[in-house]
Amino acid sequence: MVRRWHRLFKGTYLSQCYLNRDTLLPAQIAVLDRDIETWRERLCSLSCFMKVVNESIARKANIEDNCTGHFWESRFKSQALLDKRALLTCMAYVDLNPIRAEMAATPETSDHTCIKARVDILKNQQKPSRSIEEFAGSNPEKKGLPFVLRDYLELVDWTGRIIREGKRGYINPSTPPILERLTLDRDAWLI
Repeated sequence: MVRRWHRLFKGTYLSQCYLNRDTLLPAQIAVLDRDIETWRERLCSLSCFMKVVNESIARKANIEDNCTGHFWESRFKSQALLDKRALLTCMAYVDLNPIRAEMAATPETSDHTCIKARVDILKNQQKPSRSIEEFAGSNPEKKGLPFVLRDYLELVDWTGRIIREGKRGYINPSTPPILERLTLDRDAWLI
């Protein structure tokens, strides 16, 4: 347990002595045992894991951006997606984040989103990479997301046009619908 903790953190003076096989007094062993119990709990905690991940990302981003502070506005959130509707809502929310933040005008131009990656795959008539889950539609034999890609694109486009209070961005109402903008041929849709 002590070695596992030291892979991530410096540890304490007592844990370093323990790893160096130095002789410890009974009182020191008792303190180390308490520390080990705490470390065991932390190594098994998703919350502690996310804290460590968030901290390391924040440190790197702060160096890159020459600033200080938290990377995320609040603590991580874990929300169970219990049905297809919740999954669809979450996917659309994530794919629309760049539009809501006014970083992109349309879903297909919003960098670092799955929807842009999916559209690029369609345009290039490629098979999706393993990192992007395919849309299976209602075919129970096919593994993948239980939606039709075409319907998902329309849903995101329609949702992105809604002006939301507290959000800066939206898809301009004069922008043609996404399926018109993509002008994909039949073969691309079959892929």
